[in-house]
Amino acid sequence: MSDTGMKSSFDAELWNEDLAPTPNSARTWNTQAYAALWVAMVACVPTYLLAGGLIATGMNWWQAVLTIFLGNVIVLLPMLAIGHMGAKYGVPFPVLLRSAFGPQGAKIPAVARGLVACGWFGINTWVGGSAIYVILNTLTGDNFVGAPLPVLGIDPAQTVCFLIFWALHLYFIRNGTESIRWLEVMAAPFLLLMAFALLVWAYVTAGGFGEMLSAPSQFVVGGAKEGLFWGTFFISLTGMVGFWATMALNIPDFTRYAKNQKAQVIGQAIGLPIPMALFAFISVAVTSATVTIYGEPIWNPVDLAGRMGGAGVLVALAALVIATLTTNLAANVVAPAYGFSNLAPAKISFRLGGYITAAIGIAIFPWKLVEDASAYIFTWLVGYSALLGPIAGVLIADYFLLKKAQLNIDELFKRDGQYAGAGGWNRAGLIAFAAGALPNLPGFLHAAGALKSVPAIFDSIYVYAWFVGFIVAAGVYHVLTRRSAKT
Repeated sequence: MSDTGMKSSFDAELWNEDLAPTPNSARTWNTQAYAALWVAMVACVPTYLLAGGLIATGMNWWQAVLTIFLGNVIVLLPMLAIGHMGAKYGVPFPVLLRSAFGPQGAKIPAVARGLVACGWFGINTWVGGSAIYVILNTLTGDNFVGAPLPVLGIDPAQTVCFLIFWALHLYFIRNGTESIRWLEVMAAPFLLLMAFALLVWAYVTAGGFGEMLSAPSQFVVGGAKEGLFWGTFFISLTGMVGFWATMALNIPDFTRYAKNQKAQVIGQAIGLPIPMALFAFISVAVTSATVTIYGEPIWNPVDLAGRMGGAGVLVALAALVIATLTTNLAANVVAPAYGFSNLAPAKISFRLGGYITAAIGIAIFPWKLVEDASAYIFTWLVGYSALLGPIAGVLIADYFLLKKAQLNIDELFKRDGQYAGAGGWNRAGLIAFAAGALPNLPGFLHAAGALKSVPAIFDSIYVYAWFVGFIVAAGVYHVLTRRSAKT
C-alpha cells in the first residue's frame, strides 16, 4: 500500500509517518548491525558498575559475573520473542501494544515504558556529563570544582557539563533512528578496543589483577554476615533481568528495520549475554588492580579515568562519553520518543517525543538516583522490572498464544477496528497488567522505605518481581481472553 493509501485508510489520531509500517527500502539492519547495537549499548558506565554492586552485597567476582550472564540469557528470550513482532510487521512497540490493550489502552504501558527510559536517560546523561567534568578538572588542576548549588546539590561546572552532554543528544534526536544506527555501528569496535586496552593497562600496571579475584563470598546483606547466598542471588538475578527489561519491551522499535528474522535473532544473541559478562569481568578485574595501583578499589570508571593522568585520561574519558552516548540514544531515547508520539500521533512526531524525553531527563535530578548502590539495584532495577514484566507477559500471551503470531496491521491504525475493544480499551489487557503489578507493590514500597514492614511473603514475591509480574499477567490475560471468546 502506498503512503497516501495508508493515510486515507488509517485514523489520523492513530497514525503518523514515524509509527507507520517500515517500507522494505528502510529494512537495512543486518546481523552485524544488531550485534553492534548491543555491544555499543552494553559498553556503558551502569553496566560497568553492576558487578561492583553485586560484590558489595557479598558475592565474589565469578558469582557476580555469572549472575549478570544468567540474567541476560533470561531476558534475551522475551527480547527475541517480542523482537519477532517488529521484524515481521515493521511497526514500533506502541503500535503493537494496541493489539492487546486497544488503541487508547496501549498508551498506558507505552508511557510507563517511556517514563522508565526517561529515568535511564537522565542517569546516563549525568554519567556522560561527569566524564566531561573530570576532563576539565584534570586539564586545569581542579579549577572547575565549586560549591554545590542550592536545590540541585551539584556545583555550577557539573551542571554545565551535564547540560552540554544533554544537548549533544539533540543532534541525533533531530536526525532519527538511522543516525543512531550509524553511530552504534561505528562505535562498537572502538569501545571493544578501549575495554581491552583498559584491561591490559590494569594488568601491566598492577603486575596482575590483585586479590579481589581470589576473595571468597561474604554474603553481607544489610550490614550483617548472613550467608544467605540464594536470597542475594535471586533478587540480584531479578535486578539483572530488570536492567534490560526495558529494551526487551521496545525492541520492535529496532527490529522493525531488520532485513529478516535471522538478522535480529543471531545479532542479539551474539551481542547481549556474552558482552555483558565480559564487561562485568573487566570491571571486576580492573577494580581489583586499582587496589594495588592506588591503594583503594575504584569502581567508577569516571573516577578511575581522572586518576590515570596524562594523555590517557583524555582517551579514556572520550571513550566514556561515546559509550554513554550510544547507550543512551538507543536504549533511552527511541522508546519514549515513540511512546510520547503514540499519545497524539497527529501532533507529536518521533522528534518531538525525543525532545520531551530529554526535558524529563533533566527534571528528575538523575544524580540522586545513583547515590546508593544497593538502592540502585534493589529499588530502582527490581522496582521497575515489577512494572515492565506484566507488560511483556500480556504482549507475548496476546501475540503467540491468542493470535498465533498473526496480526492485521491495518486494523491497528483504526479507532473502531478489530483491536478497538470497548471504545479503544481492551479491558482484559489492562486488568492483566494491573494483576501482574499488584503482587509486587507491597515489596516495592517496603524496599523503597515507604512502608516500615510488610508480611514476609511480599518481600519474597518482590525478589522475583519481573518473573511474578510476567507469569501472573500472561496467565490472567489468557484466561480472560479465552473466557471472552466463549461468551
